[in-house]
Amino acid sequence: MDWTYRLRLRHLQVLVSLAETGNLSQSAAALNTTQPALSKWLKELEADVGLPLFERHARGLRPTAYGESLIEHARRIEAHLDGARDDMQALLDGGSGLVTIGTSGVASGDTVPLAVSQLLERLPRAQVRLVESTMNLLIPQLVRGELDIVVGRSAPDNADPQIEAEILYMEPIHFVCRPQHPLAEKRTVDWEDLLAYPWIVWPRGTPVRTAFETALAAAGQAMPSRCVESNSSLLNITLLNHTDLLGVASHRGALRFERMNAVRILPMQLAGFGSVSMYWRPDSLSRIAVSAALDCLRACAAANAEP
Repeated sequence: MDWTYRLRLRHLQVLVSLAETGNLSQSAAALNTTQPALSKWLKELEADVGLPLFERHARGLRPTAYGESLIEHARRIEAHLDGARDDMQALLDGGSGLVTIGTSGVASGDTVPLAVSQLLERLPRAQVRLVESTMNLLIPQLVRGELDIVVGRSAPDNADPQIEAEILYMEPIHFVCRPQHPLAEKRTVDWEDLLAYPWIVWPRGTPVRTAFETALAAAGQAMPSRCVESNSSLLNITLLNHTDLLGVASHRGALRFERMNAVRILPMQLAGFGSVSMYWRPDSLSRIAVSAALDCLRACAAANAEP
């Protein structure tokens, strides 16, 4: 018999626990079993699979490449089951289901909240969970089933065969500062003006950070030596408002925050345009709240398109 037929949900929990602790004793205590029983089960599983799943060393266990692959599948299955449980509970409570949306800073201040507002008008009893992070962290969570939709700046290296992607809109990237910043009233600024001040930047590897680094390189400039690195839009806005830090922001977000008198857009634009995309797994489209959320994201992106 295929070994997968003998695998149970409890076994998936054991695999994930061993990967997290790297220790038989700790996992046995967490799973309310004994170390000998856990060790025996692991040996039997490896014999069934016909491959070594963990390397034994002085400090405990370390997953092999085969183990890492199986553990990743175990995490995905657990995440899908957690989503199913929460979705069923939302329906049981009289709602329209659950949708979990991950958003990066580029969309968290404009597109995603506007779409959620529209979604709650369409499905008042839908349950919505929002997670803000960077795309390099959100996409793997989407693949594992921990998120239903991700919205953020498009990047080729975020592509994954298990997910669908759709560009929502194109937009430029702006330099921003606080309204009372010394540069806020200048009619023109150049790199010399900008690099005279400290910066708040997105983490390395994020699309906005890459765009900033590319613009600096094209202008023959080096990365500012005085930088604060942050992946939170709220932290960025608060820091900008209380310091002379400069930052970068997407067009829609920058305009919205400028209307709120939270930032000022500087009269120098980053070269080129960036696109914002939404990502989802095809197997989630049958869920009412997920499908409706995708429609609302499309509608908000189109409604706020530049004339």
